Amino acid sequence: MAMIPGLVIVVDDDEAVRQSLKFALELEGLSVRLYENGDHLLADGDLPSRACLVVDYQMPTMDGIDLVRRLRGRDVNLPAILITAKAAPGLGERALRSGFRQVLEKPLEDGSLLEGIRGALTMA
Repeated sequence: MAMIPGLVIVVDDDEAVRQSLKFALELEGLSVRLYENGDHLLADGDLPSRACLVVDYQMPTMDGIDLVRRLRGRDVNLPAILITAKAAPGLGERALRSGFRQVLEKPLEDGSLLEGIRGALTMA
């Protein structure tokens, strides 16, 4: 498959998840930027115009849906994928209404995350 250049922004409060996603995505030739929570991402004044967000749903200060709503409120319309350890009823619908392209459950083992990221970066 042809290499799609692009940046993936991972926001997850779990250090092990952040590091394993960084490792796996960099093996695929993608650049990765890590943030431990939504506040850190919102504080970054240097967000790219072309990237794909991979955002954990459950984080301490704000959940992933709130984070993407706040970004959209700032006219940051990067494609986003929500990852979650446990998909509660209605979460997928709420996430899609809030601007996420897809919702994936951890563990992320079947290649669907990479496929979603490639699709998002191709469209971006």
